[in-house]
Amino acid sequence: MKIKTLVVVFAAAASSLFADTITLSSGSTLKGETGAVEGGNLVFVSEDLGEIKIPVAKIVSIDSARAHVVEYTDNRRETKTLSVDGGEFVEVDGGSRSKLDMTAVKAIDPVAETWHGSVNLSAGATRGNTTSESVTFLADVNRRWKKDRFTANAGYWFAQSGDSRETKRKSESRFELAAQEDHFWMPKLYSYVNGKYEFDRILALDYRYRLGLGLGYQWLEGSDLGFGALSFNQELGMAYVVERYSHEKYDDFGTFRYAHHFAWTVARVDGLDFFHNFEYLPAVDEWADNYMVNTDVGITYAFRANWQLIAKTEWNYKSKVGANSKHSDIRYILGLGYKW
Repeated sequence: MKIKTLVVVFAAAASSLFADTITLSSGSTLKGETGAVEGGNLVFVSEDLGEIKIPVAKIVSIDSARAHVVEYTDNRRETKTLSVDGGEFVEVDGGSRSKLDMTAVKAIDPVAETWHGSVNLSAGATRGNTTSESVTFLADVNRRWKKDRFTANAGYWFAQSGDSRETKRKSESRFELAAQEDHFWMPKLYSYVNGKYEFDRILALDYRYRLGLGLGYQWLEGSDLGFGALSFNQELGMAYVVERYSHEKYDDFGTFRYAHHFAWTVARVDGLDFFHNFEYLPAVDEWADNYMVNTDVGITYAFRANWQLIAKTEWNYKSKVGANSKHSDIRYILGLGYKW
């Protein structure tokens, strides 16, 4: 019994000895273990409060007994002794202290990279003068390695309505699946290959699939510019498209492709992310008359654990469509999702 008591006392003393101490601008202190720093917030596991996120701007100093891994925007990593002075990170080297340029820092003590993704669902129904049902399902998955990145997403949209059950007609029935693999030859320059498959029953599109390749440039990747973590990349390449509309023979053509992707993790609103994607594909031989535009804009808000709300607007435009079909489709989506 005495031996067990001594072990417990020694473990508690060791934990206290090697614990990190944070002093806040209010004058209060917290003991625990510092974690990753991303989006201007420090993840801190407090001995009293558990895991919390603390804005770096509210930290006066950090007394840490261990070295920290600094990951830069060009994906280089260095091990440094860090502290905080007046809400800003500084590198401690012997008796000297120098400010850490956070515009070049992607993360501090980054979380080990693994698969990330989300599934989101929205649904609605009406009864009475109008009988209708609608369902939207969205899913995505991604992973970033040192020199490679993989992203994939899928979506299904269905809606029907009418004056009664007997008169209901489909107003939306669409599915798409897309994936892309990026390889970074330089810290910001990468090549990509991608593919996409889709059908749209309302547009009488039996199928459309495409394969593409090109080059991209990652201007920002989780970069903290003082108001949150920003990511922005642009891509330029070519694609081969095959499509078929009902009662028409299939068509195939080559296209140019321009795309950009923007993401912003808002610094002062925990859990709020903003995103925007844009893609333009004009046909090589008739670029002014035959082209496609796909774009979306929206936000996600993680409100509890890994649960999130999603609100987004999508716009798809095709200059050449099947008979009796419109060129443009706009969708407004509000749903509940799970993110990991």
